[in-house]
Amino acid sequence: MSELARVALAGNPNTGKSTLFNRLTGAQVRVGNYPGVTVELTTAELALASSRALLVDLPGSYSLTARSREEQVAVQALLGLDGSPRPQLAVCCVDATNLSRNLYFVLQAQELGLRVVVALTMVDEAGADAPDSEALARVLDCPVVPVVARTGQGIAELKRCIERVLADSGPVEPRLRFEPSERLQRCIEQVKTSLPEAWPRSDGLALWALMSIGDGDELEVPATVRATVERALPDADAACALDDECVQGRYRFIDEHVRWMARPTRARAMSERVDRVLVHPVFGFGVFLLVNALIFQALFAWSEPVMDVIESAFSVLSEVVQPVFGDNVWSELVADGLIAGVGSVVVFLPQILLLFFCIGLMEDSGYMARVAYLMDRIMKSMGLHGRAFVPMLSGFACAVPAIMATRTMERQRDRLLTMMVVPLMTCSARLPVYTLIIGALFSPAARFFGVSVPSLLMIGMYLFSVGIALAAAWVLSKTLLPATGSALILELPPYRLPRLGDVSRMMWRRASAFLREAGTVILACSVALWFLLNFPREPRPLPTQDASTARAVSKSERLNHSYGARLGHLIEPVIAPLGFDWKIGVGIIGAFAAREVFVATMGVVYAASDDADEENESLRDKLRSERRPDGRVAYTPLVGLSLMVFFALACQCVSTLAVVRRETHSWRWPIFLFAYMTSLAWLASCAIYQGGKLLGFG
Repeated sequence: MSELARVALAGNPNTGKSTLFNRLTGAQVRVGNYPGVTVELTTAELALASSRALLVDLPGSYSLTARSREEQVAVQALLGLDGSPRPQLAVCCVDATNLSRNLYFVLQAQELGLRVVVALTMVDEAGADAPDSEALARVLDCPVVPVVARTGQGIAELKRCIERVLADSGPVEPRLRFEPSERLQRCIEQVKTSLPEAWPRSDGLALWALMSIGDGDELEVPATVRATVERALPDADAACALDDECVQGRYRFIDEHVRWMARPTRARAMSERVDRVLVHPVFGFGVFLLVNALIFQALFAWSEPVMDVIESAFSVLSEVVQPVFGDNVWSELVADGLIAGVGSVVVFLPQILLLFFCIGLMEDSGYMARVAYLMDRIMKSMGLHGRAFVPMLSGFACAVPAIMATRTMERQRDRLLTMMVVPLMTCSARLPVYTLIIGALFSPAARFFGVSVPSLLMIGMYLFSVGIALAAAWVLSKTLLPATGSALILELPPYRLPRLGDVSRMMWRRASAFLREAGTVILACSVALWFLLNFPREPRPLPTQDASTARAVSKSERLNHSYGARLGHLIEPVIAPLGFDWKIGVGIIGAFAAREVFVATMGVVYAASDDADEENESLRDKLRSERRPDGRVAYTPLVGLSLMVFFALACQCVSTLAVVRRETHSWRWPIFLFAYMTSLAWLASCAIYQGGKLLGFG
């Protein structure tokens, strides 16, 4: 069987590239309306009329001068530097509403000697202002196919065009679209002599090497080429001068041949009017805070009834299962370990789904790019690059993919600094912990300026995480990772109606990942914790006690003498200044597997300590009624606030530490991350609790 032809799908961010990939192949790649979503390569089979091809979705890149990580990944795939075959064809997505900006990438692809087909996207948004595809094809000397990926318009024609171009086996000569100066031409000729035998001796490839190798240190190119480039460009000023000449030359060609087609569209004109408010340094932040307030108000108001239903369902399930196994250790394992542990976490699925639905709407509409623009000024003042916003935003979902998203950043220093602060962002694993504590200890009827106190607390925890992350970045940028600032180049896409299908698929992926974790990690942790909290089985009840009293005494005393309790009592002196007892200590230990395991652990702890008349109470009810040995309420609002601050700052996630180790190729940074976050969490939580007691809130 012959190898499939390789087709690369490339272009700028926000051109509908991933949506087109999904439409062509039937895959379900995540679609986002800001740069940095696609960092790695995604491949899928492309079915053509009489053949098949392998379609490769490259990271969205503004150019092929390989300086940023996504540009490096894209150009390595296009040139075959990543070990895979060089593609026979590049399908370049060009936004019809932003023609001049997008054609720069197309010219660079042609300079590299690639066969190019232009997929002219967003023609529905451009409407009557869309450029003439036939005239554009004559200027570029390559096929141009108008498409609307969301509806499928033009997809069949694009597939036919791809098949026709793949059938043409004639050579393609790389060419420049501008006349280089004498100095640039001398450099090009010098580099051409060092190109590998497998590469064409072309001006385009030599020019790419000149403009890329100095900054693209991770590029796998022959040492002879790198050495020749360094001799041709002995200093940064020379490199900048030639870089400016190339950029101006390409845009001069675009201005002379294409600019008359690139008319401003109504969609962009409308977006610019809306942006006068949404990216305003004052009004923009006000709108952003208002949007977040509405989201978190909805998290409690809309999800509470569904959460009550789930809690009741697991309670009924526990009652149904117990008679099946009888009154023995297996009944307790299933009811108090499996059902109580997993159920106490799954109950928060409605809130997680609702949160990701709202984030998906903001991403798909283009609003998230505006938030990145708003945050850039603040982030630069804290030593962070503006591109760090995308990983930090992803950190609201999970720190693991957020840390991997730092690959879009050009400088290793910026990547390290961002990795050190991303775990401080409030990830979805913290949401069940916050919801449990807020729902148990703060009345939903309480209002502050008309907004419920639980909603304000949830907003406060998210803002607290952002503030602490920025403060930590400022400290680290002044101490361990100092560097001069660099500018953020960010394209603001036009506003678009969110695609509910894409948002729903994203929600389903998140829900599936959450449920898989509940069915594996949380399930395993719940079973392990049940054994720790129920063994050894001694002390036994006295023979004179009746059955109901014997069972209650047995469970309570068994918990107090269990291995888990011994472990909790061992660390209790360390966490007592934070307002935590040994039961919370057991929960903190369990949460190292995953933060949400804390909720499952507390569910198992209180299931193991249930008296007969308390077994049907929810975990939130049990926390409200818990008493210390001296009769005082165990979980006060002050203790709850201290606990939330601890979880907001502590690095209790083994997966996060593992991915930092993989990305940095060193144990130094994950060890430092764990040490500084845990210390910060203890100090902040202690200050909250002890300060609150001094003010009379204990």
